[in-house]
Parts: sequence; structure tokens; C-alpha cells
Amino acid sequence: MKKKLTETKFKSPYGIAGHSLTRSAWLSAIILICSSALAENLFMSDGYSGIARDLGNIYKITPSGAPSTFASGLDGPLGLAFDRAGNLFVAYGGGAILEFTPGGTRSTFAVGLNQPEGLAFDSADNLFVTDGGSILEFTPNGARIIFASGFGRAVGLAFDGTGNLFVADQLSGNVNKIAPSGMRSTFASGLSNPFDVAFDSAGNLFVTDWRNGSGGHIYKFTSDGMRSTFAALGAPEGLAFDSSGNLFVVDEDTGNIFRFAPDGVRSTFAEAVGLSLDEVAFLAFQPAQTTPPTASHRRQRHRHGKTKTNLMEQMLRATGTDLGEGSIKPDDDNSADNAEN
Repeated sequence: MKKKLTETKFKSPYGIAGHSLTRSAWLSAIILICSSALAENLFMSDGYSGIARDLGNIYKITPSGAPSTFASGLDGPLGLAFDRAGNLFVAYGGGAILEFTPGGTRSTFAVGLNQPEGLAFDSADNLFVTDGGSILEFTPNGARIIFASGFGRAVGLAFDGTGNLFVADQLSGNVNKIAPSGMRSTFASGLSNPFDVAFDSAGNLFVTDWRNGSGGHIYKFTSDGMRSTFAALGAPEGLAFDSSGNLFVVDEDTGNIFRFAPDGVRSTFAEAVGLSLDEVAFLAFQPAQTTPPTASHRRQRHRHGKTKTNLMEQMLRATGTDLGEGSIKPDDDNSADNAEN
């Protein structure tokens, strides 16, 4: 007498009614979700401006180094920063801040600025913008205040882990530190053309010193201000860290994006990604997400009850699982929460 083979099946926690799934389907779905969550795309602004206007682009580069054009026809796009919802904010040559959803839909977040360049978000999702000799702060709903002023030409911005804001002042050759209270001090001095700043996970500050008589450099500063030369490049500009601690830097001289491993080993990540030489470029990593937010603006952060169900359906269908007609039903607003309690 033959034994009847049994199959281990699991019920979905996301509202799959009257249907069960094989272990392999669930494992495939989990792997798909995790791999999507870990993917980090790098964005680069190509700040072309001048007589032939509206030729600036924003490029999206996959973890494998494959570039594509995310937005085009821009007049001098400069600093880049992502909010927690995955929306991209861009300092725009026309004195504005643009906002792009993950799908590329564009809107204007703020206007009336003079010379916006560097961007950074604090832990409360407030946006800070360098604007000539000032730093502006924007709340999530767009309210604006002057956070600090009196700089020569403030460019790159970065927050440390305790909420202090660090500012590259290109004219003075200093990197300034501004406490959450607004108290300002000089963190580093004697640089030639400090351009951009970024922190690694250990709290070390990295600064691109754009160009002097002997070329440009990337400097590493410990938390107490001790400086060392991390690398030399022709004209390093924007820089950003990925979640694995690799440092990515744009070099204006070559148009390349270089990747530096935590031990300092350098490799070429992407070559001449459309960079208009002699124009500035900034970098920013897109937050790793399993699905893009549906809200078109950061003010529209409403809860959508179908999000979890739709995501799971997409993941399972991607594995080839036949879910059947109407097998996944939208959860009502509180069903997931009730299941957890």
C-alpha cells in the first residue's frame, strides 16, 4: 500500500483566504522580498547649466553599476537627498527645491532661494539646504526658517549620529559644526576648496577638497578632529556611503564614480556617467525599500490598508505561484494590527 505524500503548507498572515502555499513558494517570496530590500541605487546629479540651459540630468545607477536617466531637461541640478519615504529632493539651479517620487513624478517643494546647493535631512525629516551664505531649514510641510548664516559659500551638508550639522564652507576653507541648539564652531580649517561631507558608520567625517595646485583630496577626520589623507583624485566632488561602508565619490576630471572599500581599496564603479565635465555633481543613495510609497508628496503620509496584501501578492506571483481568482483579499484597516495583538 502506497503512502500518500503530504505537503507542508502555510497560511498567509496577509489576508489570503481559503488558500495555502507550499514551503518553497513562501521561501521564494521571502528571498525576493529580502533581495529587493537590500538593493541600493545610487543617484547622481549632473549639474549642467549655462548658455545652453536645461541640459542637466539626474542619473540612477544600480548596485552593479548600470546607469539610466532618472530625470532630464533640468537647469543645473545640484545637491541630492532622500527623505524617509524614498522621495528624492534636488537643489535646482533656478533657485528652487524639486521633489521626485520614486516613480519619477516631479513637483516643486520650495521656490525663492538664491543659490541652493547642498541638502541633508535630520532624524525628524526636516530638510536643510545650503543657500549661498546661509543654511535654510524646511519642515516636512514646507515651512521655512533661516537656521544659520554668515558663511562664505556653504556647499555640502551632513549630520552626525547625535544631530550635529557639519557644513563645508568653500570660500573660508573650513568645515563648521552646528549643534542642534544652533551653536557654531570650527571643526576643521586650512582646506583649499571643501566641497562635500559624509559620515561613515564609525562617526568619521569624510571631506572632498575639490582642487588645489596638486589636485584634489579626500580627507578623513576622526570625531575629535584628527585629519588624515584618505585618497587623492583630480577633482573629487559629491560623496556618499552605502550601507556596507563603501565610499562612493564623483571625480570631475574623469567623470568617473569611484568606490572605496572600508580598507581604502579603490575601484571604478561607473565610468563617465553622462557627466558634463567642468560641472558639479552630487551623490545620494536611495533608501532600500521593498515597495515604493504610493503618496505623491511627503505631506501625504496616510496609511493604505492594501499595501501589505498587494506587496505579498506581487512577491508570490513573481515566484510563479498560482494564487487563484480572488485568493488574496484586501485587509481592512485594522486587520493586520488585530492579528498581531
